[in-house]
Amino acid sequence: MKPMNTSSSSPLSTNLSTFTKIISFSLLSFSVFVVFKCFSAYTIPTPQNQQLSFSNTNPAAETTPLAPSPPVTQRPVLERTGIINELGTMTEDFLVGEFDEGLIESIVVVSNTSDERGERKVVRVEKFSICEMNMNDYAPGLDDVDSDFQLNLSEKGKGLDCLVPRPKGYKLHIPWPKSRDEVWFDNIPHTLVDRVNKDPVLRKDDKLVFPGDGPQFIRGTNKYLDQISKMVPEIAFGRHTRVALDISSGLASFGAYLLERNVTTLSIAPRDVHHNQIELALERGVPAMIATFGRHRLPYPSQAFDLVHCSRCGVNWTVDGGILLLEANRLLRGGGYFVWEAEPVYKSENELGEQWRAMEDLTSNICWELVNKEEYIAIWQKPLNNSSYLNREPNAQPSLCSSDDNPEDIWYAEVKACITRLPENGYGTNTSDWPARLHSPPDRLFTIQMDAEKSRKELYKADSKYTNEIVRGYVGAFHLNQMNLRNVMDMKAGYGGYAAALVDFQFSSWVMNVVPVGGPNTLPLIYDRGLIGVMHDWCEPFATYPRTYDLLNAVGLFSVEQRRCNITNIMLEMDRILRPGGRVYIRDTTAVIEQLEEIAKAVGWVPFMFDSGEGPHSNWKLLACEKRL
Repeated sequence: MKPMNTSSSSPLSTNLSTFTKIISFSLLSFSVFVVFKCFSAYTIPTPQNQQLSFSNTNPAAETTPLAPSPPVTQRPVLERTGIINELGTMTEDFLVGEFDEGLIESIVVVSNTSDERGERKVVRVEKFSICEMNMNDYAPGLDDVDSDFQLNLSEKGKGLDCLVPRPKGYKLHIPWPKSRDEVWFDNIPHTLVDRVNKDPVLRKDDKLVFPGDGPQFIRGTNKYLDQISKMVPEIAFGRHTRVALDISSGLASFGAYLLERNVTTLSIAPRDVHHNQIELALERGVPAMIATFGRHRLPYPSQAFDLVHCSRCGVNWTVDGGILLLEANRLLRGGGYFVWEAEPVYKSENELGEQWRAMEDLTSNICWELVNKEEYIAIWQKPLNNSSYLNREPNAQPSLCSSDDNPEDIWYAEVKACITRLPENGYGTNTSDWPARLHSPPDRLFTIQMDAEKSRKELYKADSKYTNEIVRGYVGAFHLNQMNLRNVMDMKAGYGGYAAALVDFQFSSWVMNVVPVGGPNTLPLIYDRGLIGVMHDWCEPFATYPRTYDLLNAVGLFSVEQRRCNITNIMLEMDRILRPGGRVYIRDTTAVIEQLEEIAKAVGWVPFMFDSGEGPHSNWKLLACEKRL
């Protein structure tokens, strides 16, 4: 038998071998395809989605198979602009030096606007331009209408759309108390310097000097105040008399010298384009604002002032049935004093004698008592209650105001030719002496229209503690007490706690407490505490000249006013009244602060945003701004 030849193959085996190769190749191709498809599901790192990570790189870890990752959501590419700092990273926090007033670009967020998806819109505007140079003394909306300088109602809701320029040669103001006696000449535009004015101003080199004597107070202001104290010792400046009103008495020397006696005096006068009385008073660092007796009630509460002073103020008190003196009576606290220094007091011939007799008759009819008359000064005292009014003849004139008359209705309210009733419970007349009245909860706390009833004293004390902590924080963080801040405004004053805290910390400053018209009228409380203030609508300009305040404080103001006012206009108005070198502190919700930060940059301030005292997760932030010279 022959052996089998194993090297030869049959046709069938050859076909099977070929088929096996084809199947193997197909399986290999399919495997490669699957592997490729699997790896392609992973996102290749790019500059947009790459992140730094730290992992263990030991060999054992390298042999561990990777678990499949979930699909990665692609994020949109973010475009950022900013400044590359010294570390090579982009930042939006940087400071600039002197800015070009003609090239102030602004980014303004318009509040209460959103697109269809509910997202806030950011509206980019070209710039806030600089106003014409002839507007460097611009006080908007204050018109001379029949000698009644009131806010023009036709201008309600309108505001500036440019930045008021400062005068050529403007300098940072002279610190108090030196500023009481001298100010920089170039800081006050259009000043008429002569001795015809009741309060003399002298030009000495590059300064205006106020000697403190002259036609108004011949013996000097301090001797004039000494004379008043001797005539009526019960006035007791700085103790019983804490808040005074000085009416059109020149350049506020009466108030300037009373500050030494612990009396805060608000000086008012109409706008005077020749003498700029109020502007000069504020430059000196004396409380003052543009206002005058006229057709409307003054924006101050009833029983506000412990003393009202008129030294040759030019007001005809007996005209139209004494309607202007009746407004002064509304403002005067029960038991308070009215001081009148005028020619009719000591000259009895002809017309002057008739004026004195008319004044005697009118003051008698409104039950004022003439407590003393000496040389050219007459001093009356207002009654403490309504008993003397009710004991008059039934048809006596002027009559008592009706029981439904609200003496605190003061915003654009016309004056009334009637005697304002005093509260039967004695509220407003029974204040403590200074300084105890600063922190004692006033009785008129219970007359404010607000939600709380029984807890009002607790709210009052809590507000005092809260504002005191705010000021303490500002002193510690910003060295607020070292900034030469003299004229201060609290734009939403509440109970006046911020001003009281500045007194507690012995700041050399005074505060204008502003109570917005849309909130509770807390002005009576502020005056009962021995502070001063005014009611105001922030949709309108404030009654003052440009560059008159060193510090503007606003807590919770914009989140309320943005519902009815243009907050950009409010910021431009703040810039108008803020002195170069001044500060702005705004505490509000985060969304509002972000809007205001952009507007602050647009007006040329240097803003800084901080977390509030409640911590980084609070919905409130602090915006601190500086207006640089």
